Amino acid sequence: MYDLLKILVAQLLMPLPVLLSLLLLGLLLVKAGRRRLGLAMSVAALLLLLLLSWAPIADRLISPLETQYEALHDLPVEADLAAIVVLGGGWHDAAPWPITAKLNQSSAIRLMEGVRLWRQRSALPLVVTGASRDPEREPVARGYAEAARQLGVPSARLQVLDTPTDTGLEARAVRESLGEGARVVLVTSASHMSRAIQHFRRAGLKPLAAPTHYLAGRALTNSLGYWVPSATQLHKSERAIYERLGQLAVYLE
Repeated sequence: MYDLLKILVAQLLMPLPVLLSLLLLGLLLVKAGRRRLGLAMSVAALLLLLLLSWAPIADRLISPLETQYEALHDLPVEADLAAIVVLGGGWHDAAPWPITAKLNQSSAIRLMEGVRLWRQRSALPLVVTGASRDPEREPVARGYAEAARQLGVPSARLQVLDTPTDTGLEARAVRESLGEGARVVLVTSASHMSRAIQHFRRAGLKPLAAPTHYLAGRALTNSLGYWVPSATQLHKSERAIYERLGQLAVYLE
């Protein structure tokens, strides 16, 4: 119930439902005779929606999250590492597609980065995490494991943690599997890394950040697409707001 409430609150606080609600309220106020207030609210909602869908604003919102930790190109040779951990994302388990296509974009990129780093030190376990909140769906960790095996990771090197449904539970599951104080390479989306590091440190682990799946800075500033509002840019703004809300939730726990 708590997980469902968190998801519901997060989704309702995203820009599109908030601003569409504000627009609808403005139109209702106009119809009710509060023309000036209603028009002001409607214009404000549309303007904010356009700004959040505009690359210069979207990049500015998400870039501070993505640049808190540097990319990890190579594993430190001297580091006493316990495992490489790939955090869960999403996937389409029932689709008739190759396993790599079943993973959504963030999951596929996270796993690819995890496997890349694992190949640098293949004696380490590759820990894949993530359940499904829908009991009728397969956990994403099992999708990770299947894809990793097809990419050449032996089953003996895989640890599948398929019960945690959020980042905090993933951190605790990794602690139970590897032991408190374990130093792990933590692979997740760059915008999610700061919150993930907080959870793993709270769980008594020593995470080494390996961010991937960067969203900011992909559009060329000299292209028309950079200056035209789009759903792609709105998605960036949504991710930035979602992660800020997540950080607030960690702080309040």
